[in-house]
Amino acid sequence: MQITIDLPKDLEQNLIRQAAETNTSLQTLILQALRQITQTPPDPVSQWPEIILAYEGIPDFPAFESYRNELLPPREPELF
Repeated sequence: MQITIDLPKDLEQNLIRQAAETNTSLQTLILQALRQITQTPPDPVSQWPEIILAYEGIPDFPAFESYRNELLPPREPELF
């Protein structure tokens, strides 16, 4: 398969430099990078940022559940 993409100039230069430094063809370098990206499993444990984990909320804010008694019951679905 042949795919054509337009690379930003800085990325193109970085790839060319790295290919030259490693004595690898540009095509091989790109294929290796794509294989690594597609074969590496995603990190199953994602972590919230520390600023989110440290958030303590607003002490005087009413609890979410306190508004449940104001909700209307769900409507019965109309079949026809």
